[in-house]
Amino acid sequence: MTFPPTATIIRIFRGLAIAEAFSWAALLVGMVLKWVTRTTELGVEIAGPIHGAFFIGYAVAALSLWAKLRWPFRVALLSGLSAVFPFATIWFERWAGRRGHLNAASAAAGAQEFAGAQEKEVTRDDDLSARV
Repeated sequence: MTFPPTATIIRIFRGLAIAEAFSWAALLVGMVLKWVTRTTELGVEIAGPIHGAFFIGYAVAALSLWAKLRWPFRVALLSGLSAVFPFATIWFERWAGRRGHLNAASAAAGAQEFAGAQEKEVTRDDDLSARV
């Protein structure tokens, strides 16, 4: 499977983080209109599917970045948990950006580190097979 360029995934992720938060707000307003004021269900009928689409898009983008940028498990877990709480995706996106988890440069460094580790493992396997 081929990923789009890292910078593109990061841009999409940032946009989806904001869109997911605003769709959460719209869904909350719709739920208030439906359950508290009992005036209309239209807010939930419109905002529900929109929020669902942004939620799924955010999750796919987060999983893609986890794979592409080689996020530690803790960062990936926080990205997933942030989608559950209203407006937390914006907090996570800002936090991850400040910590360098949304850097295309860190992806290149992580890929080089991963390639180096694989190369060492292959060399170690060759040494073991040479001994046998």
